[in-house]
Amino acid sequence: MNFNTLGLTDSLLRAVRKSGYTKATAIQQKAIPVILDGKDVMAAAQTGTGKTAGFTLPLLQLLSEEYRSKTPSIKALVITPTRELAAQVQDNIHTYGTNENLSSSVVFGGVNINPQKRILKRGVDILVATPGRLLDLYQQKALRLDAVEILVLDEADRMLDMGFIHDIRRILALLPAQRQNLMFSATFSNEIRKLAKTICRNPVEIDVAPRNSTVDAISQKLYLVEKNNKAELLSQYLQSNADQTLVFSRTKHGANNLVKKLGRDNISSVAIHGNKSQAQWTRALGDFKQNKVQVLVATDIAARGIDIDQLATVINFDLPHVPEDYVHRIGRTGRAGAIGQAISLVSSDERKQLQDIERMIKRSIERTSTEGFALSNLTQNNTKNGSGERKVRVEKADNARTRNSECRKSNSNTNKKTRSGNSRDSFKPRAGARWQ
Repeated sequence: MNFNTLGLTDSLLRAVRKSGYTKATAIQQKAIPVILDGKDVMAAAQTGTGKTAGFTLPLLQLLSEEYRSKTPSIKALVITPTRELAAQVQDNIHTYGTNENLSSSVVFGGVNINPQKRILKRGVDILVATPGRLLDLYQQKALRLDAVEILVLDEADRMLDMGFIHDIRRILALLPAQRQNLMFSATFSNEIRKLAKTICRNPVEIDVAPRNSTVDAISQKLYLVEKNNKAELLSQYLQSNADQTLVFSRTKHGANNLVKKLGRDNISSVAIHGNKSQAQWTRALGDFKQNKVQVLVATDIAARGIDIDQLATVINFDLPHVPEDYVHRIGRTGRAGAIGQAISLVSSDERKQLQDIERMIKRSIERTSTEGFALSNLTQNNTKNGSGERKVRVEKADNARTRNSECRKSNSNTNKKTRSGNSRDSFKPRAGARWQ
């Protein structure tokens, strides 16, 4: 379905065409007309399906049709859980609102509050904010929220996960009772549905895909690999594939270390996580989008705020502890109908996370052999047809690093005691392989 059938104005349609889009996604087709009708909405859509444009476009049109005073007041408030997502939403508003006579701004923590106060003093029509910084600005009397007509909660489930429920309730108490409420998220838990009932009035519920599902355009596979071989496997994969790649690490420390290891292998990379300043975030994302670096290493806090066109590959260096985060991680590729692939490096101590993920997405992720990669001293236990345990060992690579020599000797002694048969089987994980 084309955008020109959704009731959008010519000025918005020109902005959409200029951005390169012609066909609306499923969530946009269903949400835009309902929002334009002034109804409350509770919408769930897979990550990467265009849900941000699904609320920014009608929001811009509703406000553009109103009479505006010389000094703008905040008519629309968009709340997001992270500064990265807030910046992404603001980018959407700026892109699609280029032909509208509306002002907008974004506020979040981690940066100097004074420039934000100066912008708010001049007045804005649309404000995108994270909960904590919004309340800080309100307490400092830098803004008023008594004129808000449209409230958008984006990624509401993430806000609950991050403990923002009390801040959200405080913000709701500052808003006019009469307003339009829009809740957009990739997933909707029972807790989110309970929250929605206290915010929305007879909302139109839109669910364009099963909850906690992944986009069909994303090819998913995994490598079964021991933890101390992950960096080596990742490096060899990246050296053989020149595509820009987003790699997810579970911890900030792990992300920093991974960048150092990749650097030693002459692979350009940069890390983003919660300890980075906003300037560092902006520079890192800019370098990645401009193809100045091949690899962007990120933690889960960045998963929902990274919006990169035509990103071909996402790699999970570590599996997330929360299964839903897997959906958001791999949703950075395969966006808006594009083809993408998601690769996970799974060690034996992550078997529970893998089981939880596969249970949630209701599918088994394809196991892929590491044959063709020169991995040093990797031993893996597999179960074959339920008949018992089989020891499998990969030949030591000629270029194995010196720091692994002691580990090789130790594993070699262990294998002498346990193997009974051919000691040079290839490591070929099969679908359904299990660790013991």
